[in-house]
Amino acid sequence: MRFQVLTLFPEMVLSGLHTSILGRACEKGLLSVEAVNIRDFTKDRHKKVDDYPYGGGAGMLMQAQPVFDACQAALQKSGQARVVYVTPQGRVFHQELARELAQEKELIFLCGHYEGIDERVLEEVVTDFISIGDYVLTGGELAAMVMIDAISRMVPGVLSNGESGETESFHGNLLEYPQYTRPELWRGKKVPKVLLGGHHRKVDDWRLERSIERTKRFRPDLYEKYDLPGRALSYLKQNRLLHMDMLESIRRGLGEVLCVREDGVLVKDCATGVYMVTARHKDAGERLLSLADTGAGIFVCHQEFVAQSVAARFGKKECAACYQLSYTKKQPFTGDENGCSIRLLGESFTDTVFAHYHDLHTRSEIGKLLKDGALYGAFVEEGDTQVLAGFIGTHAEGGMGMLEVFPCYRRRGIGMALEKHLINRTLARGYTPYGHVFTDNPPSLALQEKMGLKASSALVYWVS
Repeated sequence: MRFQVLTLFPEMVLSGLHTSILGRACEKGLLSVEAVNIRDFTKDRHKKVDDYPYGGGAGMLMQAQPVFDACQAALQKSGQARVVYVTPQGRVFHQELARELAQEKELIFLCGHYEGIDERVLEEVVTDFISIGDYVLTGGELAAMVMIDAISRMVPGVLSNGESGETESFHGNLLEYPQYTRPELWRGKKVPKVLLGGHHRKVDDWRLERSIERTKRFRPDLYEKYDLPGRALSYLKQNRLLHMDMLESIRRGLGEVLCVREDGVLVKDCATGVYMVTARHKDAGERLLSLADTGAGIFVCHQEFVAQSVAARFGKKECAACYQLSYTKKQPFTGDENGCSIRLLGESFTDTVFAHYHDLHTRSEIGKLLKDGALYGAFVEEGDTQVLAGFIGTHAEGGMGMLEVFPCYRRRGIGMALEKHLINRTLARGYTPYGHVFTDNPPSLALQEKMGLKASSALVYWVS
């Protein structure tokens, strides 16, 4: 990998980057570090590269012309390389960004000095504005060297241990665990016993526990990003029946976990954009909701106070209370289908389904569900033909629903047959069947409970 550093102090850059691990990598040809002196490109006979800023103010500003010419010379050597300007005004550098930049073959770093660089040349040549932290240095050289060091560690072969670049501090949003070497006893302090036993699984478990503990203590901001799905599942399992929709959304890979707190979880369904929220108190709910898009359409709230916050914050007018019901057994239903034949419905049934079920879905949404194989129909024989008597489906976010038996075919067990069929299909895929039933639909609630589905003790609220 090749680095070019545009600077007023080339000796500072080269002396810092041509030593230790990076120096050895340069000798092996794994890295190339070149310092380009911006003063070599000034047209001033005194090698002056700065001037007073227009509008007044303290300090001097680096001029556009020498910076532009130096950058053009660097680009002629490297082609279409990214040009990184190190500035406190840029996005903050972190390990994931280091990993991203390490995929490049060449990078150019532009180091400012004095009060900065003429804005016009920055607009012309810079592709990335990056900061190493919220503080000001005398120049960009130290910041560039920090980033080059972090990026170089990701280049294959630079480190002697191929794994160490991935397993040290900040890997997976965790700080590094404590480490020890000889002697075993020093100033009365012993090496932890687990590290002396040679049991690799126990050592790994201990190291993970210490990393988590250390990150929670010293960098709670990092810990909030650690293992979001795993931590979300642990939180939601504390009340499985209330949170079955969120649990299944994560397990099925449908939902993106946006935030996990000690007092709440926020999940966004990738297919529909629906936000699912649960919180222990109003303040926690407000903090979670602050992460949702301002133009969000639908929310599923697992507490009434969260639903009230959604209505106030996002200007929502509709709120529907629902029972959440889950089939927690592992055994599928057996027996016949009550005299009907159940099979997958295709897109040709879009108009029929929409005519009987248009309150909650548009025609195009129903068409997509049919295209995705999410609806099943029950057919009964009438003379020499089979006619559709009802249907059931799985909503895009994963819940069972859309159960509809046409009036002339009711009270024949068709609804129960459809429900059994969909539950068996869901179980066969390794999922837990669940669904939401509006509180003003007692017949559907009675059917679910008759079939062995368990209702949560609290309601959920669809706000739109």
